[in-house]
Amino acid sequence: GQPLGPRRLSLKPVPKLPDTDAFLREALVKVKKQARGCLAPELCCRAVQAAAERPFAEGVRRERELFRLLLTSGQARALQYAFFAERAVRRWAAPGGASWSSAAPQPVRSAAVIGLGTMGRGIVTSLVKANIPVVALEQDLEYLNKGRKAVMLLLEREALKMEGGAQTLDFHNPARLQFTVDFDLLRDVDLVIEAVFENMALKKEIFHKLSKICKPGALLCTNTSALNIDEIASATSHPQQVIGTHFFSPAHVMRLLEIIYGRHTSPTAIATAMQLAKALRKVGVVVGNCFGFVGNRMMFPYVQQAVFLVEEGSGPEAVDQVLEDFGFKIGPFRMSDLAGLDVGWRSRKEQGLTGPSLPAGTAARQRHGQRYSPLPDLLCEQGRFGQKTGRGWYRYEKAGGRTASPDPGLHSFLCHYRDTHGIETRFIDQEEILERCLFSLINEGFAVLAEGIASGPEHLD
Repeated sequence: GQPLGPRRLSLKPVPKLPDTDAFLREALVKVKKQARGCLAPELCCRAVQAAAERPFAEGVRRERELFRLLLTSGQARALQYAFFAERAVRRWAAPGGASWSSAAPQPVRSAAVIGLGTMGRGIVTSLVKANIPVVALEQDLEYLNKGRKAVMLLLEREALKMEGGAQTLDFHNPARLQFTVDFDLLRDVDLVIEAVFENMALKKEIFHKLSKICKPGALLCTNTSALNIDEIASATSHPQQVIGTHFFSPAHVMRLLEIIYGRHTSPTAIATAMQLAKALRKVGVVVGNCFGFVGNRMMFPYVQQAVFLVEEGSGPEAVDQVLEDFGFKIGPFRMSDLAGLDVGWRSRKEQGLTGPSLPAGTAARQRHGQRYSPLPDLLCEQGRFGQKTGRGWYRYEKAGGRTASPDPGLHSFLCHYRDTHGIETRFIDQEEILERCLFSLINEGFAVLAEGIASGPEHLD
């Protein structure tokens, strides 16, 4: 029976802050930095500003205008597309007629991870967070202890982010997480993820061993970013149980999981890997087997163009800036530093593109009749592997540091490199940077579709 007037929030004056203008200006700068290139967060900020500075009816009117602007924007359409694309990839199909509607997954009650480098640590963390008991295996005690420390640190950080904290994860319980150097402890696990570095001989040796030790129904996964799944499977007596599960670094953060079937991979194996992606709260995308699969195959020409642009006179910071302003979360050079330049270097060595295996008389900047830039190889030869060593395309405050700053040493190295190869530098504008990087990425995407490596454009996107 009380009058509503005094209770109506819209009639109450907004209390004045001592420095409303400065506060809102700061907030806008912060939001623009955090959500680079994204319209919505910035316009949300503007709506709050209108609410604080104008009468209620006017503030609501302003909010409606801003909302309409967003509703008809290209970004809204793109986000809606991405939302439905993520759901479309759950309906996978493989060439033999196997598909999501006909294949049933096996239960995964326990898992093992082999190799506790950067990728292995992230994968163990993801499994623990998904409540799947894990056995983590390394080659010797020194690597095991180093890996254990790193994993525990990651899990402690993750626990802090969760409501129940460390109790929820219960990662000090050996029934949930066990570290070992003994392959025999892998006898009963339902699924093994091999995450050693990209070396075919080493991976085949491990899969040969797993084939003898694991139970016949165990799913054998390889976290490879480019190597041939069929060749890895050839080392086992159960090729139908072998599948590629390519996690992206850092594995406990990145939501994408590329699932690669080989010639013999069973529909059950694909369905189980997709079920695993769901349990880990990742977006699983089923793709075919070719060098680099889809993610890295499309990345190669994109990063290659970025390096060519640097050869011709651009700087790593300039290229990254253009692509980040366009909307990429991270530019190609900061991405390379984060992932580690040595990963790509090892892969190029395996392919015979660099190092002592090159035939004498090979042109420095050509491979197989195509243009090639040895710049990333030369940086690796100097021990510049990116964040892990404190120097890569950028300089970091320390080894393992996260804050990238331009490196004057790199710029003098680039000048010397261009002089050596007689490259005349020129000014490269933003449009050229954007088009050369993006068109090469898009063109490779069309090639992937044409070859049937992905079954639809949503898978690429």
